[in-house]
Amino acid sequence: MIIQTGMRTDIPAFYSEWFLNRLNEGFVLVRNPYNPGQVTRYSLSPEVVDLIAFCTKNPAPMLLHMEAIKPYGQYWFVTITPYGKDIEPNVPDKEIVMDDFIRLSNIVGVDSVGWRYDPIIVDMEHTVEWHISEFEHMAKRLAGFTKTCVISFIDIYKKVERNFPQARAVSKKDRITIGKAFIDIAAKYGMTIRPCAEGNELAEYGADCSGCMTVKTFETALQQRLDVPIRKTNQRNGECACLLGVDIGAYDTCGHLCKYCYANTDASLVKRNMRCHNPKSPFLLGDNQQGDIIHEAVQKSWIDRQMRLEL
Repeated sequence: MIIQTGMRTDIPAFYSEWFLNRLNEGFVLVRNPYNPGQVTRYSLSPEVVDLIAFCTKNPAPMLLHMEAIKPYGQYWFVTITPYGKDIEPNVPDKEIVMDDFIRLSNIVGVDSVGWRYDPIIVDMEHTVEWHISEFEHMAKRLAGFTKTCVISFIDIYKKVERNFPQARAVSKKDRITIGKAFIDIAAKYGMTIRPCAEGNELAEYGADCSGCMTVKTFETALQQRLDVPIRKTNQRNGECACLLGVDIGAYDTCGHLCKYCYANTDASLVKRNMRCHNPKSPFLLGDNQQGDIIHEAVQKSWIDRQMRLEL
């Protein structure tokens, strides 16, 4: 099975100590975000966890502890954008993150790390031309250390509308112009552009619109076939075909406080929740509560060990 760590928060950046404690103890407890009294206990044994998927804007805190996750397959998406502190208040400078991306790639291998340049925001400061210029600089720096760049354009969710009221949807004309330029630049540096939840709009220009966290992505990282019992897909915008694993994070806990974040309600709640974090707790946020109903997850390895005759 797949354990996902990054759909709700950034565990490598802010909760690496907690995560390492969970690996040492061999299990994690996860609250249902829509029914908090419902708790699932997941084993973190390598016998049933085939791969851990990370999504982070700052892998640095985990780089000193890579030996602890060596028993597991890994796939890392690292988001690196050229925005400033006005949009990404607590994200390290892109040059630092690119250096760490390269270190990470050298540890896990080029097939186990992908670059995310998203969300793409277009306004008076962050123009189409600005994005194309910045992307060229970054793609050149990361060339040879990944084969994948995932892009998406900003979605105006309710949380985004509240926390980033000046944000606007990107026009189709600008999406096509940016997409075509990015596809050409990425190809020059040995990368494939994979739009995230953007439909097939860029397919005719050479983008791979099959998804970014697909079964094939994880099989390539593992160098093994997976027999996924139920193909559970993300229905964001009805356009995402990615495989979702179990997410062990919690909403309203990401300290980057990016204006465009869909996982945080507001900065004050995030700061309050982060103060409640206990790295020794089996929960990322808080601890056991009276009335909790703990369900033991049914888990098994998805690695397909059946031998096949390759024709």
